[in-house]
Amino acid sequence: MEARIEKIKQQLQSQGYKLTPQREATVRVLLENEEDHLSAEDVFMLVKDKAPEIGLATVYRTLELLSELHVVEKMNFGDGVARYDLRNDSNHHHHHHLICVQCGAVDEIMEDWLTPLEERLEREYNFKVLDHRLDFQGICHRCKDKEKTDASEA
Repeated sequence: MEARIEKIKQQLQSQGYKLTPQREATVRVLLENEEDHLSAEDVFMLVKDKAPEIGLATVYRTLELLSELHVVEKMNFGDGVARYDLRNDSNHHHHHHLICVQCGAVDEIMEDWLTPLEERLEREYNFKVLDHRLDFQGICHRCKDKEKTDASEA
């Protein structure tokens, strides 16, 4: 975790920003909850446990700055709530999401299935893709299993 914090500190410094204690607390919460897609309010509640003096506005400003600097990805899964996902150095592109329209669960696909399409876009349209997002909306395996269980009990 310390190595990732140091890398983020360097990213901020290269753009003329400092990793203030408030920003570091926010980054630590994102690192500790990397599997989740936290909203600003979620981040605030977790940061507040570590640093009670930090206000919600500070967390919002920090998340927006980290998003502008491409440290985090700001996402919206169609529920009107911005969520934040720490970018991972090992992924050239972001991972993709399976979004359940029944329970709201978000599962991740860590493979990048769009590389052949990107190569074709560059070859045929002379268009260099820098980034992309792919979200699938549907019904997750948990809800489908629950429906089967409910139907068999009826």
